[in-house]
This record gives sequence, C-alpha cells and structure tokens, in this order.
Amino acid sequence: MTAPLVHIACLCAAWCRTCESYRQVFEAACAELPRDGLQVRWIDIEDEAELIGDLDIETFPTLLIADAAHVRFAGPLTPQPETLRRVLRAHLADATPARVGPEYTELARRLAGHEAP
Repeated sequence: MTAPLVHIACLCAAWCRTCESYRQVFEAACAELPRDGLQVRWIDIEDEAELIGDLDIETFPTLLIADAAHVRFAGPLTPQPETLRRVLRAHLADATPARVGPEYTELARRLAGHEAP
C-alpha cells in the first residue's frame, strides 16, 4: 500500500516583497524532502484565483499541507527557513487533521484534483 499524496502549497502574491525572497527558501526546504508522495506548489493567489476560490489570504507567506482526507496544516508562517522546515517535518510526519475553515478544505480538495502546471 502506498502512502497518500500530500500537497504542500505556498500561497503568495507576485507583488509581495516577502514572497519574492521566500520563494527560494520554500523551494530549497522542499527540495530537502523525499519527493515520493509529495506534490509541491507555489501558488500566486492572483494568477490562480480560480484555484484559490473564496479563501482570503491576509498574511504572506501562507502554507497549506493536505492529503486527500484532510488538511494537516494551514496558516501563515514567519519567513524563516527553520520555521518552514520545522512545520514541514511535523505535519508530514503527523496526519492529524487541523482545525481550519471550509475555504482551506475546499482548496485542498481542488489541489487533489488539479495537476500542477
């Protein structure tokens, strides 16, 4: 039996200077992870507004970790590499559902049915 596909999505905006510098941090941290069973996405919330749906992102960067069953983590992060690595390690190892609004659950559902560009 194979492990479920886990989606890791960083939600940012092209106009956000923090996001601009954070993209390299995000990509480097994700490159350290085993790639089997992971779908990593950088999502510009304006370019992919249809995918984002009704989710209102107020703080950047915002991270989503979800599998087909539920959201494991969703929320803003401080833009430090070690914070990202710690959150990734914790929530990839623990499939406990996070308490999130329905907008995050809907985004996770759309990611599960959406191929990365």
